[in-house]
Amino acid sequence: MGYVAVKGGTRAIEESIKRLKYERVHQGQTLEVDRIKAGMRGLIDQVMSESSLYNETLAALAIKQAEGNPEEAVFLLRAYRSTVPRKHYSRVIESDQMKVERRISASFKDIPGGQILGATTDYTHRLLDFELMKETDQVIQEWLHRYQMENCPVEELQPNQTENCLNKKAPTFPKVLDYLRKEGLIPPREKNNLEPDDVTRESLGFPSSRSQRLQVLTRGETGAVTSLAYAVIRGYGALHPTVGELRVGTLPVTVDHPTEVGDEDDAFYIGEIKVTEVEMLMPFSAEKEYGKKEMEFEIGYGLVFGQNETKAIAMGILDNCLEHPDSEFPSHNEEFVLYHIDSVESTGFISHLKMPHYVTFQSKLDSVRKTKKEGMKNGQEVKSG
Repeated sequence: MGYVAVKGGTRAIEESIKRLKYERVHQGQTLEVDRIKAGMRGLIDQVMSESSLYNETLAALAIKQAEGNPEEAVFLLRAYRSTVPRKHYSRVIESDQMKVERRISASFKDIPGGQILGATTDYTHRLLDFELMKETDQVIQEWLHRYQMENCPVEELQPNQTENCLNKKAPTFPKVLDYLRKEGLIPPREKNNLEPDDVTRESLGFPSSRSQRLQVLTRGETGAVTSLAYAVIRGYGALHPTVGELRVGTLPVTVDHPTEVGDEDDAFYIGEIKVTEVEMLMPFSAEKEYGKKEMEFEIGYGLVFGQNETKAIAMGILDNCLEHPDSEFPSHNEEFVLYHIDSVESTGFISHLKMPHYVTFQSKLDSVRKTKKEGMKNGQEVKSG
């Protein structure tokens, strides 16, 4: 059969794009990028992580353009990222250098340095705060001033310097699980100095390396990663992990001189990134000599841009699952997990179903008509016979 062309396609598309803008601005108001950046921290952190691009301003711009749709914002930011030249590679960042804002352990009550609750919704009532409907810039400034007076020394009080004051107070801590390693309760970590694979430059292949898996997991759609990890706990593996340590804070980023090769002290500090890091403790029964079994622990690791604790924990669970493949459970199948958690890939494929499928559908429709026609003909022959 022939293909029927769509008439007036270009003009229709142009009008559709105009209508899209109308829907965004028809109330006569606009969201400033700086206000999105200031007030949508959780969404910005999610978009940056899933885009593999740490830039709060660009993430806020993508959110504005996408009208708050995280999948579309990630798509926009990944597309932009693909156009940016890669001029430098940072040095390896050791996460024990983190300036900690929040640090908890669900495994140990008393940890060296203590538990630091930091900023979290864990202890809040999930009730709508209608006072926020009356919140103004003046109200915010007054509250910030009071908070600054409570938490910063008098000599450091400067207008709009609350964040700098609090960052100076952020401490560093050794890893909680390092103490278990010293006791021999967890196997020591082996240094892997191999250059990590980069799934943004080379397509993901199977079997995948751990660096590929971790990169895809941290880029994965937050809801998809969380759902699969939840499935693991509910029954696909019947695993019940414990948070060994969860920490939120900033990590320094340094690069070498572009032309001169120097030692570690010659590295240039170019800024810092905020991340959430989790080390999960996974119990398992290890078989020893003479068939004897002993309880031991393995580690699942998660690290994401910004503060996104649920995703980091879920990532740690899936990291451990993919380290132990099991054909019985889809959550332990690297191809199933890694292909289905990518928001751009999954939403892109689902969205393509809206595109014209006239030829293929007409072919299927012809087959159905032919089958029904032959069925009716055979039925008449049987009846007449």
